[in-house]
Amino acid sequence: MNGWLILDKPLGLGSTQGVSAVKRALRTAGHGKVKVGHGGTLDPLASGVLPIALGEATKLAGRMLDADKAYDFTIRFGIETATLDAEGEAVAKSDVRPSLAEVEAVLPRFTGPIEQVPPAFSALKVDGKRAYDLARAGEEVVLATRAVTIHALTIVGGGADEVTLSARVSKGTYIRSLARDIAYALGTVGHVVMLRRTKAGPFTLDHAITVDKLDEAAKAARLQALLLPLTAGLVDIPVLALTPDQATALQQGRTLFGTAASPGLNLAMLGDLPIALVEGGAETRVVRGFNLVSE
Repeated sequence: MNGWLILDKPLGLGSTQGVSAVKRALRTAGHGKVKVGHGGTLDPLASGVLPIALGEATKLAGRMLDADKAYDFTIRFGIETATLDAEGEAVAKSDVRPSLAEVEAVLPRFTGPIEQVPPAFSALKVDGKRAYDLARAGEEVVLATRAVTIHALTIVGGGADEVTLSARVSKGTYIRSLARDIAYALGTVGHVVMLRRTKAGPFTLDHAITVDKLDEAAKAARLQALLLPLTAGLVDIPVLALTPDQATALQQGRTLFGTAASPGLNLAMLGDLPIALVEGGAETRVVRGFNLVSE
């Protein structure tokens, strides 16, 4: 079992619980011990795409963390909460309710490279402690501003006191902070009442399965049919076709010279078998090797 299971994570389930659900499914299906990890934390109050890496694909989980993500989210204006979502207590109120036209007018200010302050209720560490632990204990949490990029931001719907937006963002972006700052720019306050991840790296909701479908497939011993190949997480990088001798050299950790590798990261393949992630250039060297065999 080497590849990806893409969960459509439901509300109330944390990313670690998503990993646990996959581990249970693997045991139910009789696959024994398989290394499992997730490719990007998704809050319990958020739903949507949660890539789960299995076996050798766990070597790519870090790369998935760095990938762009896409979200749909709804801002409800008039109340700001301590957590910037529907879970927290109200900390500020405003009677201002912006129109959709007013919302649309400020979106360019939040598109492209921006600076944002992460929520106090986040998993970031302050002096070795999680920010949300400090915030829950009533301590003041001061987090540094961080640079992120909002690649696209559009309105997809709205009502009397809320607006639903679609965003494509860089790693490290906090949607709750984005919602807070949009509300401030409109002269009001707000919080997120709906957050759904629609894409993580190359994976979309079209690839995603529900936890119920995961369980059904496990009981029917059909998990393999839901598994996406390891290479599904690497569709955005060029492929370097290897000869058997070149594949052996890379598997032994040797550097290749005179290959057709593109500059930067390449996926080195022997036929349909992924051999390694390699760095191309004047020489081709292994960044991350895979221990796979042909089927």
